[in-house]
Amino acid sequence: MEHQQCRSWRSGRIIVTTCSALLLLGAHTRAEVLITASEAVQPPSSDVRMNVRGITRGPSVDQILPSPTTSVHSPFELKIRFTAHNSAKVDPSDVRVIYEKQMPIDLTDRLRKYMTSEGIDMPDVEVPPGTYLLRIEVKDSLDRKSVGDVKLLVQ
Repeated sequence: MEHQQCRSWRSGRIIVTTCSALLLLGAHTRAEVLITASEAVQPPSSDVRMNVRGITRGPSVDQILPSPTTSVHSPFELKIRFTAHNSAKVDPSDVRVIYEKQMPIDLTDRLRKYMTSEGIDMPDVEVPPGTYLLRIEVKDSLDRKSVGDVKLLVQ
């Protein structure tokens, strides 16, 4: 009887250990690809834009995570905050995210499910190593537009 209980306990421990390992592996494989390797090697953009502000103040676009000055490893969390002003609201359906390349790549659909009126919160972003510049176009309920840049440094 004691031998059977010991064997049962060991079997349960093996199952728990196996499930734990699979959960850890599964956590890493949840990451979603934001930029593919083939997109990353496309020629860079030669567009030199100047951000011009109008008389009225459009929504702000702030990069929260990762810091634009810190290198990160993939996968990482991408968090962008939108701040509307003067009682306006940002409509997520009016947000566009463009990967700046010679032929710009629209990433909006890949990020749509992570967008709210407060910003973008994508917990597990998969991107090949490199430096990336994303342009985020935002419009508020008062029809004021803003453009913000997001820089990703990925090792």
